Amino acid sequence: MLPKNDLEVRQRLHPFVHLTNKTVNTGTLNETELIKRCKKADPKAQEWIYGQHANAFFRMVMRYVKNREDAEDVLITAFTKIFNRIDSFSYQGDGSLQGWMKKIVINEALMWLRRRHSFALVDSVNELTEEESLETLSTMDAEDIYQMITQLPTGYRTVFNLYVVEGYAHQEIAATLSITESTSRTQLFKAKALLKKMLTQEGFGYGT
Repeated sequence: MLPKNDLEVRQRLHPFVHLTNKTVNTGTLNETELIKRCKKADPKAQEWIYGQHANAFFRMVMRYVKNREDAEDVLITAFTKIFNRIDSFSYQGDGSLQGWMKKIVINEALMWLRRRHSFALVDSVNELTEEESLETLSTMDAEDIYQMITQLPTGYRTVFNLYVVEGYAHQEIAATLSITESTSRTQLFKAKALLKKMLTQEGFGYGT
């Protein structure tokens, strides 16, 4: 069972999952002042920060967790942790809050995957090389790629997201997922090759 304060935050935020474009009036408060208010568990400040970032974070979670209801639960759990841990956050300028929150959201999505899935990881690259896969990716339209990311197998999708989208290094991915760097690289290469195949089958002309 969740601690009482966690449950209260969930109950307060859950109605906003489908209303993340709603504007919460905070007057002329800047981000640092809102953070201070969040550290005092001010509901309005929490709602404002949630409303400002939830859409982008939800889309990010959906790249890992394909089911919408599960993604919503991951997002709410992540924001619960964000507000409970915000006392430990030290403001370092524009973007620092978003970066700090993003790590918590990603970690929560990965924890969900560990609880619910066994990654189908492969150990050989076969004939795919890094040069070929990176060159292939550079020819693809970003939106076309993102629309197909959720169709990738869980292992491919997770490593692709962490490396290409989030900017993690293979060493970080290996430590995060408890795999070897070689396996991380292999998953990335396979993901790119499969994306190329999927795009070619859809008639995007990447097979030439």
